Amino acid sequence: MEIVHVSAECYPVAKAGGLGDVVGALPKYQNKLGHIAKVVMPMYRTKFLMDNEWVVDFKGHSYIGNRFFEYTVIKERYNVLEFDLYLIDIPGLLDREKIYGYADDTERFVAFQIAIVDWLTHWQHQPDVVHVHDYHAGLIPFMMQHCYAYNRLGSIPSVLTIHNAQYQGWMGWDQSYMIPAWDSWKAGLLEWKNTINPLASAIKCAWKITTVSWSYLDELRASANGLEDLFEYERGKCAGILNGIDNEVWDPLTDTYISDNYSIENVHAGKHANKLQLCNQFNLDVEKPLIIFIGRLVGEKAADILPDSIMSALYGMPGAVNFLILGSGEPQVEWQLKNMVHQFQGQYNVMIGYNEKLSHQMYAGADFLLMPSRVEPCGLNQMYAMRYGTVPMVRATGGLKDTVIDMGDPGGYGIRFYHASVGDVFHGITRAVKAYEDSRQLGDMRARMMQVDNSWDKSAQDYVNLYQGLT
Repeated sequence: MEIVHVSAECYPVAKAGGLGDVVGALPKYQNKLGHIAKVVMPMYRTKFLMDNEWVVDFKGHSYIGNRFFEYTVIKERYNVLEFDLYLIDIPGLLDREKIYGYADDTERFVAFQIAIVDWLTHWQHQPDVVHVHDYHAGLIPFMMQHCYAYNRLGSIPSVLTIHNAQYQGWMGWDQSYMIPAWDSWKAGLLEWKNTINPLASAIKCAWKITTVSWSYLDELRASANGLEDLFEYERGKCAGILNGIDNEVWDPLTDTYISDNYSIENVHAGKHANKLQLCNQFNLDVEKPLIIFIGRLVGEKAADILPDSIMSALYGMPGAVNFLILGSGEPQVEWQLKNMVHQFQGQYNVMIGYNEKLSHQMYAGADFLLMPSRVEPCGLNQMYAMRYGTVPMVRATGGLKDTVIDMGDPGGYGIRFYHASVGDVFHGITRAVKAYEDSRQLGDMRARMMQVDNSWDKSAQDYVNLYQGLT
């Protein structure tokens, strides 16, 4: 089969979160199954763009409203990601360093989608499936079926994967002119609650919808930022397929980002060596359990409860535990976390920002990973942690619920709690400290979690099975 993935992100080209990790791995594993998976994304001005060689695949032009624009499709020459990678360049719109955060983001991503469907109409053949990811590509199923210029694409099956339904790409009807001429009788396929909603449109128009975990699919029918009724109505074409991780990238035995490589056979010594490096770098005590948080400092991740949760543990259990935070997000949370450093020297530290190398070192050197998320459609961090023998401490929601078994249950290797609250997090920390003090129990948990197969192999096949059911 030939599968075209359309996304705003793809690691290592450009990544802001888990979407980039998924789109950077799933096509590679689909190719390993004998299929032809391709990725199409905007041509941001990133380091990956400058460091690799490209060939021009196509040049075209179209309109966004009355605005004429030219676009260029370039292809990475040497297949370094193990799949065909295409970038769409639209001067003045996509030639930016950042992925998101511009005042004209709506126009940028609508133009990106127009360029893709226009390009597809010029192909001499048709792909078997067009697989769109999140709202940034959400208008494509509608355009393929109901925009007059692209109706030859209407017979191509489209699949939508929802990585996070909180973001929907809302557009006012005064912006409807951006969408190429379409059948006005189909306005209901764009609309949700009196506005154009690209994610809702994709849910209505895509042939199949997937979410990135089974539990998240169930949760969306009760909490989907206004789309609950739509998910209930369309549940017959929805499926949950759990994300995987790239075991070739996330492997403590071969990871070039960490200071000391190790495997399940020498996990204790290997983690201690990496922990020593981390503690020396951030002025922490290597003999105490090290709890880390890696991620966006936003409400979805319950980052706002981190300062009080950490202080409650450091005051309530003085000298018992260390904390290290890596992330960026809401300024108030960043300010609180930075201001705590001088107060808890030797027990706590934080790095504001994102650093891929440091994140790997933290997974390798930490004892516990804290994820108190309010919303977590799948979560990849807990899978990375398990691969490195770091115990996940998670709120039982979405994919965290599906992937982490509490240490109190048979075969358990993690710590689960049920509320994104300071009290629940504090209770989880007390359980972590007790587990750390029992070296045999901790060793057994590490051995169990490192044997869990969270690779993309099964999930990639699940997607192929879904495609084949459509074609």
